[in-house]
Amino acid sequence: MENQYKERQFIILLLFVVAALLLAGRAFQLQVLSDSFRSRADAVAMSKETQYPARGLIYDRNGKLLINNAPVYDLMVTYSQVKPGMDTLKFCQLLGIDKEDFKKRLNKDFKGDKRFSRMKPFIFLDKISPATFALFQESMYEFPGFFAQVRNIRSYPVSHAAHMLGYITEVTDSDIKAASGAYVLGDYMGASGLELAYEKELKGRKGSKYVLKDNLGRDVGSFQSGKRDTLPESGYDLISTIDIELQAYAESLMVNKKGAVVVIEPETGEILAFLSSPTYDPNLMVIDKERGRSFTALLKDKSQPLFNRAIMASYPPGSTFKATVGLIGMQMGAISPETGWPCSGYYVNGGRDVRKCRGHAHPSNISIALQWSCNSYFFRTFKEIVDHYGYYNAGKGLDTMAYYLHAFGLGQKLGVDFPGEKTGRVPDSKYYDKMYPKAKGGWRSPTIVSVGIGQGEVELTTIQMANVVAAIANRGYYYIPHFVKELRQGDKRLPPREPYRNRIKLPINSYYFPSVVDGMAAVIARGTAGSSKIPDLPVAGKTGTVQNPHGEDHSTFIGFGPVVGPKIAIAVYVENAGGGGKFAAPIATLIMEKYLRGNISEARKKREQEMLEANLMDPKPKKLFVRPLTLPDSMQVDDTPIDAPEEVEEIGNQ
Repeated sequence: MENQYKERQFIILLLFVVAALLLAGRAFQLQVLSDSFRSRADAVAMSKETQYPARGLIYDRNGKLLINNAPVYDLMVTYSQVKPGMDTLKFCQLLGIDKEDFKKRLNKDFKGDKRFSRMKPFIFLDKISPATFALFQESMYEFPGFFAQVRNIRSYPVSHAAHMLGYITEVTDSDIKAASGAYVLGDYMGASGLELAYEKELKGRKGSKYVLKDNLGRDVGSFQSGKRDTLPESGYDLISTIDIELQAYAESLMVNKKGAVVVIEPETGEILAFLSSPTYDPNLMVIDKERGRSFTALLKDKSQPLFNRAIMASYPPGSTFKATVGLIGMQMGAISPETGWPCSGYYVNGGRDVRKCRGHAHPSNISIALQWSCNSYFFRTFKEIVDHYGYYNAGKGLDTMAYYLHAFGLGQKLGVDFPGEKTGRVPDSKYYDKMYPKAKGGWRSPTIVSVGIGQGEVELTTIQMANVVAAIANRGYYYIPHFVKELRQGDKRLPPREPYRNRIKLPINSYYFPSVVDGMAAVIARGTAGSSKIPDLPVAGKTGTVQNPHGEDHSTFIGFGPVVGPKIAIAVYVENAGGGGKFAAPIATLIMEKYLRGNISEARKKREQEMLEANLMDPKPKKLFVRPLTLPDSMQVDDTPIDAPEEVEEIGNQ
């Protein structure tokens, strides 16, 4: 028994000796043979470094890159780790700053400003170029407490589509609060255009890396072997619907002109071109030292190129509205495709108000009325619509018309996947009851007859006008206009959002569309836009001249082509350009021909050159483009009664 006890005691003692030798050997390895233990022992802090994702790229419909990423560096600092005796002179020279700037950037209001803490890293200097950072990086070990974060900013391989693409900007305090932790101070987010509309998909997801640092601020190694690290997730690449070559061509035609162009593929609702003029080079919005100066110059430019006229400016549509009035009139039974109204060269409204019309063939049906843009015909048609339920029940007739206009997407937001969309204006009975109180006599159809030719109080955006003509091209349906064909992230593919895949049918009988299409085809073939005819390519359209009490009339046009199997629908609005056939129609048909044929026929080269060289802006703008932040003055028709036919002005008749 005693021997057995001694044997057990010996075994236990032996185990203790072996364990002690193993521990001593491990200690010798770590402390003598390897310096990793000594390095980690010196580690005094753990730093969480944000790993920023690559923002999704943006392409045109044919795969051409429109927005790229470029790396910049942010120099972060943790105040409590900064070495008091560091060589600030060398530090400042490497980064191109002075000592005063150094002090200002380092010393924050740590007590009063919750954004800053002595123990947590914050941005010391942002947007450092790769070249500058490369020089600084060689000496960064000399400056404990400082480390770098790499981020992506935008670069633009093309100099077009600025309004559509948009730009990114640094987040504000309100952005940070609204995002519930998704952003922190110094982050970037979309500020306009597709960058803003698809911010969630483009921005990606941040990752994080936990790093051990020594008392000199140097990296010692990863914390817990990287178990808590997360990788960043790149944003979705956005495949837009835009044809950048068509976009560039449309922009060239609109140089030195104010207005907007929207081009849609009728079959899908995909936007092929989208521009507001004047525009600007998107490279002016690259985040660098010059951006602030460039942005200020754009804001101060009186031609307001920062203002997106394509989706934010509401204009009277002029005679382009007549096609819609005709369709609604037929659907309500106010007219039929074969209805003819007399036109003696003017229309007498309410006894004394005389509205002149252009000389043309007798409008024996709606097709001829559209071909020659007969004012008298559409004044009368509009009156029949409003008085459909009786002269003293005009409100019901007008509200019925408003119902159909809303079905076309007018007087409300279409729901385009783009920020800043305006509703335009479709006046109804409540609108006019407020404008013309019953106590002062109220209103009847003669009071508002100008609406029948797209003047008066009705206002549309250019994108709404393009959508209307797309619906006519489709003979009764449309898809909500949109900018995205697909989103891609690795193997993932996301189709357009749900609303843009749904066909919207108009409450207009399909029987009525052929007569309107025939009339619009005749406008180009032998009507008010005959000079914009495309050889051997039948297209349809409608011109409009919008009276402008503040100056030269506005030129507008809607159209589609080919007439059979349409591939393109377009709306063009050119401010202060005169008749619809003078500028809007030739610009629109040149864009249509370019898209459908790939080139401009020899017979139209001279016309193309005229449009390219025309300067309708006074004074002539600098080559620096710009966009406005406020709407231009509202453009209203002057409805002052006129006593005699000889004294009237011709309005809305082209």
